[in-house]
Amino acid sequence: MPPTVFQTHDHAACITGALHAAQRICEDGGVRLTPVRRRVLELLLCDHKAMGAYEILARLRDEGLGSQPPAVYRALDFLGRHGLVHKVEKINAFVACIRPGVRHAPAFLICRGCDAVSEEVAARGAGAPLSPAAAASGFEVETLVVEAIGLCPACRMPDSDGVPAGQADT
Repeated sequence: MPPTVFQTHDHAACITGALHAAQRICEDGGVRLTPVRRRVLELLLCDHKAMGAYEILARLRDEGLGSQPPAVYRALDFLGRHGLVHKVEKINAFVACIRPGVRHAPAFLICRGCDAVSEEVAARGAGAPLSPAAAASGFEVETLVVEAIGLCPACRMPDSDGVPAGQADT
């Protein structure tokens, strides 16, 4: 299992491994990881932070890779359909999948201090509390995504005044 964003890890190897997996998934699926698609994925892998479509667009524009929102949305849609990115609904942004090619139920730990997002795998049965209510209403749960807001280890670290970094502005 890959390390979480909040754990110390070889970030360069993390990015390289994810890009190789993306290339393999695309080749196996008979689709292309175009330069724009690849760059969008690289941007999402770069800092382990969720990015909105317009933030991605600004970066692509600065690099001369595109200036139209549809290009970014098409790239994100493609990457999402192939299991390479996830949308974090709570913050309306996207993150690179750290388990591409592996079927899993993502759970996101979102730091409100620095905006880092760590993808975890939801525990088996995480949706069990919803099952009785869903069954009673005739609803069939197809997908469950868990999104938790809190503070990462770095933002919980006290500053010189003894206040956790993630709480300095509150």
